[in-house]
Amino acid sequence: MIKNLLFDLGGVIIDIERQRCVDAFTQLGLENADSYFGLYAQTGIFMAIEDGSLGVDDFHAALREKLPAGTTDYQIDSAFQKFIIGIPTHRLEALRALRRKGYGIYLLSNTNPIMWRGIIAKEFGKEGLRREDYFDGMVTSFEAKAAKPDPAIFRYTAETLDIKPEETLFFDDGAANVEAARALGFNAVLVEPGTEFTDCLPQ
Repeated sequence: MIKNLLFDLGGVIIDIERQRCVDAFTQLGLENADSYFGLYAQTGIFMAIEDGSLGVDDFHAALREKLPAGTTDYQIDSAFQKFIIGIPTHRLEALRALRRKGYGIYLLSNTNPIMWRGIIAKEFGKEGLRREDYFDGMVTSFEAKAAKPDPAIFRYTAETLDIKPEETLFFDDGAANVEAARALGFNAVLVEPGTEFTDCLPQ
């Protein structure tokens, strides 16, 4: 019996577009910007800030070494957050409706403190609410010190949120993440591009 719904963020709740971020960093002067950003995971220093192995100040410092002199933290953060387009209001409404039905509603996201405290917080405020008004618990990769599809983050999630994998349905847009969750006993569905997580809900 499914008691809990566990949601990925980018590509499931938030609309994202990788190329916008690549273009923004290219314009800032980052060489081979395309190589740092994947559809479902980042590489190098961009992964390091997502898995918590690099803090914001160290991230800024490391990136400035690869950018023209005088590049500011604000310019870096603005370019990074171009990855996110936004959250359509109907998805926020759907989350609230599912919570009213009695499901435990949880979040598990590969993200970083810059986006988490910036544009992501802003997008969840569209209805005058906070993230905590949509979710019963949240796990971010930078706080967990691990990123999907690492099994460690799924174990951390189950323990931290006090949920049982077999009672939990996980929604993600990355096949590797779905497979990793299933291997640890979670029910999991792949949210295909162009579809809504509501299309994958249990009947």
